[in-house]
Amino acid sequence: MGDPPFSLGIEEEYLLVRSGDMGLAAAPEGLVEECADELGGQVSPEFLQCQIEVGTRVCPDIRAARDDLRRLRAGVARIAERHGLAVIAVSCHPFGDWKAQHHTDKDRYNALDRDLAGVARRMLICGMHVHVGLGGDDALRIDLMRQLSYFLPHLLALSASSPFWRGEDTGLASYRLTVFDNLPRTGLPPQFAAWEDYARSVGALTDLGIIEDASKIWWDLRPSVRFPTLETRIADVQPRLEHTLSLAALVQSVTRMLWRLRRMNQRWRIHEPFLIEENRWRAQRYGTEAGLIDFGAGTIRPVPALLEELIDLVEEDAAALGCLAELENLRDILETGTSAARQRAVAASATATGAQPDSAMQAVVAHLVEEFHADL
Repeated sequence: MGDPPFSLGIEEEYLLVRSGDMGLAAAPEGLVEECADELGGQVSPEFLQCQIEVGTRVCPDIRAARDDLRRLRAGVARIAERHGLAVIAVSCHPFGDWKAQHHTDKDRYNALDRDLAGVARRMLICGMHVHVGLGGDDALRIDLMRQLSYFLPHLLALSASSPFWRGEDTGLASYRLTVFDNLPRTGLPPQFAAWEDYARSVGALTDLGIIEDASKIWWDLRPSVRFPTLETRIADVQPRLEHTLSLAALVQSVTRMLWRLRRMNQRWRIHEPFLIEENRWRAQRYGTEAGLIDFGAGTIRPVPALLEELIDLVEEDAAALGCLAELENLRDILETGTSAARQRAVAASATATGAQPDSAMQAVVAHLVEEFHADL
């Protein structure tokens, strides 16, 4: 079938906030339509009325992804400002209350609300999804999915952006996953040996009418239903555009590295999901601050050391894909801290200068608004 294109597609979910008190705001009438008209139909509503989603075109490389995502971010921010609102890219609003939010009145979301009941109503969370194009080779998608699962905790640790929930510090770097994991068909993907095994398992649910198709399977990593891609879904959404691109470059480069090994009749060792799940929890709880398990070495290693090894491992692939600079920029996340760490620092600074808890949380949201605009 020839070499895969390793094209990129990036989807991000944002939250709308009032420019004054930084609280969540439902999308006013006409906002989503304005976005769709001005941004080529690449913007859509999300489950909750305070959410909005963007998706890039199919991008041949990271440069095209940067241009398209910057255009989308800038356009959504500009249109929101006309309505007295601001946009933040964060996986949990620091003080928003899910009980005060309402879901979007569309058939798809009405069905989700009906089917998932109280679990769906707590879904005041946002994520980012990275698609890597593999040229329609379904066998390749399943084979690489088994191996790529190993690296999902590393992505989560670097991306963590949801330490606060309803105005309280949860103690976690990514509280988003504690909410999302309450849904069915979430978490790490099963270890399917072949595409036929995956198709048979999906068919068992679709044949019974439990789900209409595999788009209702929300694993951390899945073969996309709509596109010939592997879709990585574990990452928290990033306040800063450049960090989004760095994480996308990592996904793209690791995918190509695993394909390169396969071409040489080699592969990444397959580990039990039970073990990968432990690293997933460590990333969810600590972000980059407490290390992940190196199963080959049999030890817990600092994330900075693991990242350096990972950059070395895929440097050849990043260079071939034209995303080496973006890959190396992952070091900026370690130097400045994950978004979770930066948010906590803003809250601590505001509290130290006498701010009350509500004001400290407002300062965090204001910081997130600033970060959203930083790379535009």
